[in-house]
Amino acid sequence: HYFIQSNLSMSCCSHEAHQHEEAERGQEFSLYTKIDFQTLDCLNEVTEGSGALVFKPWDQRQDITKFVESDADEELLFNFSFNGSVKLKGIVVIGLGDESDPAHLKVFKNAVPMTFDDASKAPDQEFDLQHDRDGSLEYQTKVARFNNCESLSLYFDRNFGDDVTKISYIGLKGDFSQAEKRGVVICNYESAPQLKDHKTGTKDYSAHGVS
Repeated sequence: HYFIQSNLSMSCCSHEAHQHEEAERGQEFSLYTKIDFQTLDCLNEVTEGSGALVFKPWDQRQDITKFVESDADEELLFNFSFNGSVKLKGIVVIGLGDESDPAHLKVFKNAVPMTFDDASKAPDQEFDLQHDRDGSLEYQTKVARFNNCESLSLYFDRNFGDDVTKISYIGLKGDFSQAEKRGVVICNYESAPQLKDHKTGTKDYSAHGVS
């Protein structure tokens, strides 16, 4: 009976330790909650809006029912801003576990909105990716380079041989600082607004922080 109780106790402790570790990882990879999803755009997604689905809680990272799939070729380009300033420390990328998994990532800081032509330039950092189905692989950034990060562009330019790329989870790890509110607001009132002064039909990628 002693050995049975001992084994049960060890199993219980191991389960509690695993739960505690999962909770900690979930907190570490909670930067998705600081994304301004109104600015998020994924170029070359086959289904509009599906790119936003991959930024989700850590405990949902292995849910492959929600994913983004590329359209014309294997390339995917994410553009988005944060609701403040971020120090990016790590990235996790999960695919569907086959040849559609992304194989390479280029990361650009404060460069939104980027096009595929823009993404041909040298990134702030790039990673050769591996197959990962449970989020065990974390790609660590050069933290000093990703300090005061107000927006990110993530360019997945190739996969492991499929015609299209599929991603089910992107995890972002780092520190977040709330954007400071401007002390003075200057308003311009127009008696006859000029059309050229107003943007139409474009997404607002302007940074929300004040440097």
